[in-house]
Amino acid sequence: MKHARRIITTGAIATACAGAVAFASAYSTSHHTAADHASADHAAPVVDGAPGYLVEDFNYPGADAIKAQKGITLKRGDGHITLADCASATGLMEVYSRKSEKICFRATGPSGYLSLEIPAVYGVKGEADHEAAVKLTTDGATQSIDVGKGEWKAAGEAADPDGRAFVLVEIRTSK
Repeated sequence: MKHARRIITTGAIATACAGAVAFASAYSTSHHTAADHASADHAAPVVDGAPGYLVEDFNYPGADAIKAQKGITLKRGDGHITLADCASATGLMEVYSRKSEKICFRATGPSGYLSLEIPAVYGVKGEADHEAAVKLTTDGATQSIDVGKGEWKAAGEAADPDGRAFVLVEIRTSK
């Protein structure tokens, strides 16, 4: 007898839950505004109207605003190298450019990656806790420079015999 009651109780609870889900879904659908539908466009249905999955694209968050404000392009990364306010801490990675003020980055975790574009770079100072490998390009030429912890390195035009303007395109960090 106890077994039969458990089955009946479980069935009743399951039916109540299904009804609540159906009601909430119907209520939610009927009370959407035009703005809600516009913002929901990024989660397109995958199969039979089911919502899609959120997928990390590794694009740098707020990159457009940073480009407008600082004139640098932050493209993609793993989240372990982030733009930092140079006055916020000591020991940050510093990038020097003729086109913009000093630009600082904070490295977190054991390693990091960031693709970016900072024009007219002439020097890099390594972060206190991470070594870095930076890559710069100009007119088909590439510079790859290893920067030790807290170490200053000439880069770009300062390290080029012809004094060409280089663009910093990649930073990789490691402990």
